[in-house]
Amino acid sequence: MPFPRASQALSRFTVLDLTRVRSGPTCVRQLADWGANVVKIDALLEDGGGEQPGGPRGGSDFQNLHRNKRAMTLNLKDPKGLDVFKRLAEQADVVVENFRPDVKAKLGIDYESIRKINPRIVYGSISGFGQDGPYHKRPGFDQIAQGMGGLMSVTGAPGGGPMRVGIPVADLTAGLFCAIGILTALLERDVSGEGQWVQTSLLQAQIFMLDFQAARWLMEKEVAKQAGNNHPTSIPTGVFKTSDGYINIATTGGRIWERCAQAIGAPELITDPDYTTAPARSKNRDALNARIGALTEKKSTETWVQELNAAGVPCGPIYSIDQMFEDAQVKHLGMAQHVPNDENRQIQLVSQPVTLSRTPSRMAARPPEFGEQTEELLAEFGFGKDEIAELRQRKVV
Repeated sequence: MPFPRASQALSRFTVLDLTRVRSGPTCVRQLADWGANVVKIDALLEDGGGEQPGGPRGGSDFQNLHRNKRAMTLNLKDPKGLDVFKRLAEQADVVVENFRPDVKAKLGIDYESIRKINPRIVYGSISGFGQDGPYHKRPGFDQIAQGMGGLMSVTGAPGGGPMRVGIPVADLTAGLFCAIGILTALLERDVSGEGQWVQTSLLQAQIFMLDFQAARWLMEKEVAKQAGNNHPTSIPTGVFKTSDGYINIATTGGRIWERCAQAIGAPELITDPDYTTAPARSKNRDALNARIGALTEKKSTETWVQELNAAGVPCGPIYSIDQMFEDAQVKHLGMAQHVPNDENRQIQLVSQPVTLSRTPSRMAARPPEFGEQTEELLAEFGFGKDEIAELRQRKVV
């Protein structure tokens, strides 16, 4: 049976996946979800045991990261295993790895080594701090990048000390940026005929995500501070208590502020000199938030969402994750999708947030078991039955 593809968009590309944990698998998931032929290389040790970094294979995290792929085992520390990998790389379009920069060179699978056997290869690398430089050998983790990249200094309540973001944002964005770089390199290859080395790091990704706070420092030498739930520039924008929970209200510009004041039953705030202009509202932010909060506490979140939206004021409830998946719009968007599988297992995962009109992405295949398609994949890459049997006997695969 042919392997089901998640989409036809990238079906002409073959990807060798050497990644582990989160940032690398996030990158490769983008390629797999758009139909690339992804071969996940499960690391096999000399004693025949397998490495399982990144949580249990049957766990929700692993399942969400590795859908729409096939897997084979390979001992890259065995010279014969290196030969096998190079034969695979000769026919592949993309290699993705997130080893420390020195590790891949020791294994002999670095970009320069692979480029010699396949000049068209697009080689994606994700590291903690970059492929060279004073920190390049340091191990990189999401929270370390959040701290060094400035994010923790602007997250949390003012005066409350640094606070990490609740998701692994450096890992995730580094993976997404690497995927964008790989796709860009593949487009360029159509013109030049040559591949190239795509590099990013958790630190670079996190700094890029600072966006306007980083630009303010570079252009205006202004150091952004913690603002808690308040927006740093659009005021009033933030979290307000209701009779049964909380609500987000966002006012961007004077017209929306006026509509907001009318909708909450406080038209007098519009002409109050403390709140008439954006600079005045910024200066008197805390007092204004208190006056708005005293009014929002009188009605339920659902009532305010209806009334404020009717008035053209951006707002929304603040959901727990289970509540979010029950929201009518979230259901309409299909953000939770079931994964078909022959074992009739209940596998429901987070879908792609992008839709294409002709070649959409879908959940085509459950994540592979450890080395599940080893023989199948080796045969597709031109290995004969005797060769495969010998590789098994030598514990190379």
